[in-house]
Order: sequence, then C-alpha cells, then structure tokens
Amino acid sequence: MTRIVKVKTGSAFEEQASYSRLVAVDNWIYVSNTAGRNPQTKEIPHDVTEQTLQVFANIETALAAADATLADVICSRVFIQNPEDVALVMPLIGQKFRGINPASTVTCPPLGSTVYKVEIEVTAYRGASRAEVEAITVSL
Repeated sequence: MTRIVKVKTGSAFEEQASYSRLVAVDNWIYVSNTAGRNPQTKEIPHDVTEQTLQVFANIETALAAADATLADVICSRVFIQNPEDVALVMPLIGQKFRGINPASTVTCPPLGSTVYKVEIEVTAYRGASRAEVEAITVSL
C-alpha cells in the first residue's frame, strides 16, 4: 500500500495556501519552493548569501523529517529574483550539491515578494544517496 507523508513547518503561508512543505509518496519526496525565512525568528536575511544558506537549512530540516538528506536530492529548481545575484548564489549551490549532482534548473523570474532573493524547490528519492551511480559524460 502506498504511504504518503506530509510535512508542515508552521509557516503561515502553508496554512493560508493549504500546502505542505514536503510530501513523500513512498520513497519519492517533493519539497515545495522554499524561501529563506528563519522558522524561529520569522526573519528573512537581506543578504542573498545568507538567504540561500537559510533556504538550504529549511530544506534540510524538511528532508530530515522524511528520513532523507540533501544527498538524496535528484532534481533542483533554483529561482533567483535578480540575475545579478546568480554569481553569488551558484557557488553556494555548488557547495551544497558537490558530489550529488542533481538535475538542475536555474531561472530568474519575479518571486512572490521582493524580499525573497532566492527560492529552491527539490525532488528527492529516499535512499538515492546509497544507490550505485553510473556517471556518463557526453559531448553536446
């Protein structure tokens, strides 16, 4: 029988818009687009680097609730409000995903508010971190 787990983090937005931060369907894990709001202080850092680190902290907390880690991430979608911030955000993405190498999309659309400088959404597969990986390089 399929097991579904839904994780909420207490965000007012989760209640207002009726969504979960994370939904796990068996081993598939979907993490909603996540901003850099500190769940304890409710503050959002002004600095894009600090926001990005908080986004990852929020995602890692949600994944841990579903018995998963960043190493289980197979796909990421990165939304950066200001194209000029891409050069600051991407090295942090690289640090967090080094050796994991998920499929990734990076784009610069307007976000829900100008206070959000970066948001990230991920898909994970519980146990992917322990799977045998075949790495293939092709020329495009």
